[in-house]
Amino acid sequence: MAQIELVMPKMGESVAEATIIKWLVEEGQKMEAEESVLEIATDKVDSEVPAPADGVLVKKMFGENDVVEVGQVIALIETEQGAAAANEVAPEPRSSEEKPKNQDAQTIQESVETAVQAVNGTATDGIPRESNGRFYSPLVRSIAQTEGISLSELDALAGSGREGRVTKADILAYIANRKPSAPPTTTERSAPKPSPVKPMEVSAGAGDEIIEMDRMRKLIADHMVMSKQVAPHVTSFVEVDVTRIVEWRNRVKAEFQKREGEKITFTPIFIEALVQAIKEFPLINVSVNGDSIIKKRRINIGMAAALPSGNLIVPVIHDADQLNLTGLTKKVNDLAARARKNELKPEEIQGGTYTLTNVGTFGNLLGTPIINQPQVAIMAAGAIVKKASVIETSEGDMIGIRHKMFLSHSYDHRVVDGALGGRFVRRVADLLEAFDGDREI
Repeated sequence: MAQIELVMPKMGESVAEATIIKWLVEEGQKMEAEESVLEIATDKVDSEVPAPADGVLVKKMFGENDVVEVGQVIALIETEQGAAAANEVAPEPRSSEEKPKNQDAQTIQESVETAVQAVNGTATDGIPRESNGRFYSPLVRSIAQTEGISLSELDALAGSGREGRVTKADILAYIANRKPSAPPTTTERSAPKPSPVKPMEVSAGAGDEIIEMDRMRKLIADHMVMSKQVAPHVTSFVEVDVTRIVEWRNRVKAEFQKREGEKITFTPIFIEALVQAIKEFPLINVSVNGDSIIKKRRINIGMAAALPSGNLIVPVIHDADQLNLTGLTKKVNDLAARARKNELKPEEIQGGTYTLTNVGTFGNLLGTPIINQPQVAIMAAGAIVKKASVIETSEGDMIGIRHKMFLSHSYDHRVVDGALGGRFVRRVADLLEAFDGDREI
């Protein structure tokens, strides 16, 4: 008999930890290879970790709701197979909808390398979870914050952990040998850096109901705070005449649904215009890495979708520029439907380069959306309403009823100035207003 370790598998370069949601096998219980041992959660996607070999679960190292770092031992398994063979590869996390299947070691390893890519989490009191390709655990971040260690100091610190990660021992040793900081210069005194803002404590009153945030809500909150801390947000607004689009959609929607079995909404039309504008203004389709700007080759459009729980998720249409309007319509409908059922695959919420959110769905005229990091811009489409407008004709101006909507474009002022941000949203508006009302689909 041999005893092997079941570790939290590596699930992509941007995943540092996962939460244990539920144990599916109890201590002392037998299990077969590829049988699911426990359910884990990484960002917005639930997965299952299968057993690497036939055996008996000897000991659980963590309980449900514990957050475990990648590579940590989560359970001990007793098996008749050799320990070396059993530990040949890390087990592959599976989507909760996926059925177990036999895979050889190479297939499992390849799947592990390309599995869940979580959206970057936020800072713990001002220290980000990831910097320069290296992860910092909550404990290390907490110690750094308490001791006043900056991110630049952490980045320069040699780590003895796996893949060069900084361990508790590393940071404590650094603190012990750390030299006192030099007195601030005159310039530094006149322009002190703001300290991280901590939320104020709020007491519940008599009759108040306390609702604990669920895992997704905590992740959304963290991600939004991080985005506002990282990127100076600027928002530009334009009003768009979408009368041609409204009339065209009213004319074709019944025939389209009969032919394609799909409803055609305004969202794919907006995405089509966004894609064209991005091609003309490629510096909107970028990310910031330190002092470098990464210009994205692919155009991957995220579409913010509200869930029945009230939470938000952003499925991504990869290579949106390769799809025609019919293809975009089917993709939008498919992702939205499966998002509401929690059936999205990990790769379907990753890799977005620009995001569209439709606040008009809730009857809002406009909004000031927060950038979905590491993107540098996001657009909100407001409600379409009828308005009395001045219409210019060859015979003079006249008043008419038009369908109007607002577009709100929030962008990262570190790399997108007002000229680019304003011209981009204006171009999207122009493309929508120039929509061909006689278009065939």
